[in-house]
Amino acid sequence: MPQSLAQIYLHIVFSTKHRKPFLQNETLCENTHAYLAGACKKLESPSLVVGGVGDHVHIHCRQSKNIALKTLIAELKRESSKWLKTQGSHMSEFYWQRGYGAFSISPSHVEALMNYIANQREHHKTESFQAEFRRLCKKRIPRVRGATLGFGV
Repeated sequence: MPQSLAQIYLHIVFSTKHRKPFLQNETLCENTHAYLAGACKKLESPSLVVGGVGDHVHIHCRQSKNIALKTLIAELKRESSKWLKTQGSHMSEFYWQRGYGAFSISPSHVEALMNYIANQREHHKTESFQAEFRRLCKKRIPRVRGATLGFGV
């Protein structure tokens, strides 16, 4: 087989530094999501949906076979941070938090994750980012030969 195929779905989550709500303005938030979607495309990791609220983003994308996960996330943060700082003097202090969450997603969970990310504004009326992230980190599927595998829906 001379060609290679990679179908690796990711759920990436990262927050603003100190979880400051820099993205509260709805237009800025939507433009940031669109910018991140464009950056994913440029990095050969097309997004299926990008969403979030004032203090964090969720990116659901297909990871390129040509880029390491840590490079993908570093580039998404770097490029979007540079762009956000051009969006007004109030954004001059903008930074993303150093850490992130990245979860592999089964193709059977893609649609549910897309709906989850699309409804972030509604979801965060009842759950904080911290509680959400802890819940995502605890999600598990059953043990398979001694290994516990996580997923991010």
